[in-house]
This record gives sequence, structure tokens and C-alpha cells, in this order.
Amino acid sequence: MNTFLRCLIALVLMLAMMLNTTPVHAEDGYDLWLRYRLLAPEQAGLYRGHLSQLVAGSGTPTQAVTRGELQRGLAGLLGHEMPLSDTVTRDGAIIVGTPKSSALIEHLSLNTQDLGNEGYLIRNVVVNGHTATVIAGREDIGAMYGAFHFLRLLQTGQPLDHLDLRESPHVKLRLLNHWDYLNGQVERGYAGTSIWDWWKLPDWRAPRYTDYARANASIGINGTVLNNVNAGATILTPEYLQKVAALADVFRPYGIRVYLSIRFSAPVEIGGLKTADLLDPQVQAWWRAKADEIYKRIPDFGGFLVKANSEGQPGPEDYHRTHAEGANMLADALAPHGGVVMWRAFVYSQANPDDRAKQAYTEFKPLDGRFRANVLVQVKNGPVDFQPREPFHPLFGAMPKTPLMMEFEITKEYLGFATHLVYLGPLYEEVLSADTMAHGKGSTVAKVIDGSLDDHTLTGMAGVANIGTDRNWCGSDFNQANWYVFGRLAWNPSLSSRAIAEEWVRMTFTNNEAFVKPVVDMMMGSREAAVDYMTPLGLLHLMGPGHHYGPAPWDASESRADWRPVYYHRADHQGIGFDRSRAGSDAVDQYAPLLAVQFNDVKQTPEQFLLYFHHVPWDYRMRSGNTLWYELVAHYTRGADDVKRMLETWRHLDGYIDKERYNQVATFLAIQEKEAQWWRDACIAYFQSISGLPLPPGYVPPQHSLQYYQSLSFPYVPGFSSW
Repeated sequence: MNTFLRCLIALVLMLAMMLNTTPVHAEDGYDLWLRYRLLAPEQAGLYRGHLSQLVAGSGTPTQAVTRGELQRGLAGLLGHEMPLSDTVTRDGAIIVGTPKSSALIEHLSLNTQDLGNEGYLIRNVVVNGHTATVIAGREDIGAMYGAFHFLRLLQTGQPLDHLDLRESPHVKLRLLNHWDYLNGQVERGYAGTSIWDWWKLPDWRAPRYTDYARANASIGINGTVLNNVNAGATILTPEYLQKVAALADVFRPYGIRVYLSIRFSAPVEIGGLKTADLLDPQVQAWWRAKADEIYKRIPDFGGFLVKANSEGQPGPEDYHRTHAEGANMLADALAPHGGVVMWRAFVYSQANPDDRAKQAYTEFKPLDGRFRANVLVQVKNGPVDFQPREPFHPLFGAMPKTPLMMEFEITKEYLGFATHLVYLGPLYEEVLSADTMAHGKGSTVAKVIDGSLDDHTLTGMAGVANIGTDRNWCGSDFNQANWYVFGRLAWNPSLSSRAIAEEWVRMTFTNNEAFVKPVVDMMMGSREAAVDYMTPLGLLHLMGPGHHYGPAPWDASESRADWRPVYYHRADHQGIGFDRSRAGSDAVDQYAPLLAVQFNDVKQTPEQFLLYFHHVPWDYRMRSGNTLWYELVAHYTRGADDVKRMLETWRHLDGYIDKERYNQVATFLAIQEKEAQWWRDACIAYFQSISGLPLPPGYVPPQHSLQYYQSLSFPYVPGFSSW
């Protein structure tokens, strides 16, 4: 080796030590938060004293993947293979398993009974006179979740002394909803085409499917709905069921069940019947036979997700039956096999002239207590449609006799797609911590979802995925954080979104504090920035209609009123906002009485929801003392300025991570900066044209005329599917 090369290597190593990290290598985001890169020398050295051998069985598929994951993770983090052993022969052993699979764990007489099937404990113990760490579950799947938690401790640099952790999921069904079509399209997907290659299944089971399962298992997700809620019936044909069965085989060792979105009219479309009326005996028999067929192929099949009588989809109301009757007919077919029905409450009809935000409550509240025990009603987090901010859905807390399943959107349909950095943890946390007041103070949405408020044991949370064939899975590295935080909050809805962001940053990028703190701060402020530059003060649905890209508050082109941005903001020369008070649509009275009183009063309504509940004059005095018009301009400007600060923060972090990912984030933030300014300027130009008011002093005017912004068109926006 020549002298120049030696000097170059020495310089690289010295710089790495100065950054308190190992040399950075090219990365493409494929490994997600399961990178298992070599820890800094001092941290790896500290752990090596605690980790000397691995005692883990492989007698079942789940045991095998658990042991394999630990071997993979420990070797990557510590830089050497962990010796396997059948017993503890030295200090620092890791013992993994269940009382049934491990004599060592059985001998320790650990209390695993109250952990449930998926819970685990991680504890420092003494075995044969040697210190050890035991990772134990009542069942194999619990031990697997514990192994991922243990690796997370190492990845984030946590101490291994005095470990005594017990974890069980707070929510039973923790699902991703894929809005994927059989032709490979992904509705509202911004990360390439569908990862399910139906053409090559069932014979070719791509390695990516296993990595998908690993990633989900690592954050506690235990189910996946493979196809779009606007489903056709083809997925239920024998040809496709064998493909679904192949995916189920891949996912099973990781504790993940498959579910399918089904079309209510399937008995007609693929069954040869003349009706799909749920009271027709032939229809009932068809669904029972179909359920039997599915479970013969997939014994642990999870069940059906149903979108019915919404946006043109067929459903029981086509036959003058209720949502409960439709759900119950399917539930009866699945019940002998242990399957569930997740019936979506996202329903609205053009024929209903009332406020769209009220329709789900109006249809479902009277049905409380009329659903079978194996039915969950799946409710979006807000009453409109996954907006940057909207109040929690009034059905939460209003149906105490019915298990309600949360539906969040992980994909950023209304939040800048793949290129805007918007960490959704604060949005999820805001909704989950909201107080429904259903049983007095403290009746949070989280308690509705985890069943503790009304004593439900069947509970669930679903997230609409943004996963595709892009190498980094999600279209951008920071979109991965939204997948991650969804899984962690589905496991425990009371977790802190900031703490989750920090562990994600440490696992995905580096443990270097000089990088971690500013990036976590940036993430935690990103959602509020997006609200400010898109839809501040309770505005919503100002995006381009249909594709939902970019600002279009002026648009009234859609055939349906409730697809038009002008429907939602109702700006005129006097003021702005949708009047949902008792003097307007009276949506306020769908909330508990104390909240209804608060939301009905313009002075008591939180200003973040002001224009959602009230039509307010432009000169209305806000709590700051400024007028509404002033505050609106200030919020739009602050949002755009916050993105500029995010970009500046990122520019100071060059060198802490690999160039490839650093450069992509920098480029995307630059795109977001331009588009946040576009949002700010276009919305201010439009609302100024309506209000006729001058800009407040000190605020710069839009860069272009309103006519310029209105002239822009985007015919090939990604993720937009017309069903």
C-alpha cells in the first residue's frame, strides 16, 4: 500500500472519530430502521462485555426467524458473529424463547401468563452462576417481538444493566391497509408501483416480501390488507386466492395475517348470482362457501375490509339494508373460522345535501350495538378526509357498544406526497390524546381505540400504507418514519411521538447527538409547518381536486360540491370558514355536550379549529389582538419560513450520514421550500382577491398574480387513480 493511500485512510478514520461515528458508506434506504450498522467503537466495546453467546432455539418457523434476526443484528452492530449455545457457560448470554420451548426459561419460573400471546419480557437474570439477559414470551411470537425490542435498545445506545421490561400490545389488530390494485397501480401511493407482483405469484416469492414482513414485525404490525378498498371481486377467485396464500406463507412466521378488501357485489360479479342482497339465502350461502374456501387455503386468514355505499361502491343500502346488516352477514360467514369484518365508516353520498362532515355519524351512530361481536367499525381520524388538521371524528366516544378501529393515513395524500418532510407522529398523537368527554374528562380517543373506555377486547388500528417498489420503500427516507411511528403507536397509543422520532433517527441514521437533536426537532415541527403553509386555522381541503396536489382554493370544477375546495372554506367578502355551529350545519352537536358547547362558541373554539366550525369575519379579533386576515397571512408566511429553516438545519448536517441519503433529503427539502412558498403565495393571492384587504404591514406580496397560479395544471400527478 503506498504512502498516499495510507494517509488517505488515516484521514478518513480520523474524521469518523471526530464525528463520533464509523465511516459512512453509501446507502439507499432499503434497510429502513433495521440497518444494524457497526456501532461506535466505545459503544460496541461496552456491549461486548454484556453479550457473549446466544441461546435460542429454531424448532419452529418463528423461532428460526427470531434467532436469525438476532444473529444478523448482533453481528452487524458488534462486528462479529455471536456464538450459539444450548446452555449458559459464561457471563453475557442472551436467552430467547418461551417456557414451552426453553428449559432454561422454564427453570427461571418467569411470569409470562399475563403477557398474552404477543407480549414479552426482557430481564437481567443469573443462570448457572452467570449473568444473562432473558427475552421471553408466552408464545414464540412474543419472544420475536422481544428480540426486536432488544435489538432496538442496542441500535439506540441504551444501557443493558438492570433490564426489567414487560410489554404487551394495547391494541389487538395492528394493520397496514394497502390501496393497491391488481394491475400494479397504488392509489395515493408515491413510492412506485405495488410491491405485490401478482403475475409472478404464487411461484415467485420475492425476497422483498420477507423484508417487508421483518420491517412490520419489528414495530409490532400483525396484519396487512393486500388490496384497495375500492376493490374489484377478482381477488376472491381461486386463481388469486392461491397467490394470497403464498404471501400468507411468507408472512406467517412473523406473526402477520393477511386480510382482503372485498366488493359487496362479488356474488353477482364472480358468483353468477342475480343479486347481492344480504337477505337472499343464496347470497348468504355464497359468502359462507367463499369463507370456507379461503380458510382451507389460508387457515389463519384475518378477515375482510369493506368499503360500501361510499363514493359509488356497492353496498347493503342498494337493497335498503343497513350497514350493520351488511357487516353482520359477512361476519356470520367468517365467525366459524375466527375471522373479523372491518367495516369502514367513511361514507358520504352526493344525494345527501347535508354537511359532508356529518354523514358518517348520522349513518352509524343509530347502529351502535347492532353489529356482531366480530365486527369493527373502521373510522378515519377526522370527519372529513385525512386533512393536515381536523378535529377528531365525533364517532369516537359516541358508539360505546361497538368496537371502533382507528384509520390513519401513512401515505401523505394531502401533505406533499413523497417530497415534503412531514412527520405524522404529532398528528397521530394529537388525535389519540384528544378528549372525547364521552364519560367525562379523560375519555381520550386512545382509550376508545384500545378498548379500555368501554371494555372492548376486539380492538384495532389501521394505517393506509405508502409502500411501493421504490428502493427506499416509501418514496423518501423521512416517509419511512411515518410507517415506523404508526406501528409503534398501534402497539401502544400512549407513547410519545418525540421519543419515537428519536429512536427512529438513531436507528435510521446515527446515534451522534449533534445530528439526532436538530433532526428530531425538525421532524417535530414539520407537521405544524405543513398545516400553516397549507390549511391554517381550521381550513381544509384546499388542495387541487382529484389529485390533491398543490393549492387550488378557487376551484369549483368538480361535479360534486363536496369535492370542491370552495365548499369547505366558503370565503366571501364578509369572511371565511364553514359554519358548523348550531346556527349552521350543527355538526358541533355530534360531539359530547361539553365539547359541543365549546365548539359552538366562536370565542371558546380552539383557534386551530376556528374556521372548521365557524364562518368568521375578516376583521375578527384573534387572541393575539390581530385580525383574522392578519393571522391568516402570518400563518401562511410562518409555514413557508419554517421550511426554509428546516432546509438550513439540514445543510449544517452534511458529513454525519452517507452522501446518497443526505443529498436526496436536501433536494426534497429544496422542493418543499419552493412548494411551501407556492402554497403561501397562491392562497394569499386568492383570499386577498375575495376579502379585498391589503396585506398586513411587513408581509411581502405573492411572487405571481392569482391568474398565474390558477393557470397551472398537473395532468400526470402520481398516486391518482380514477375508479
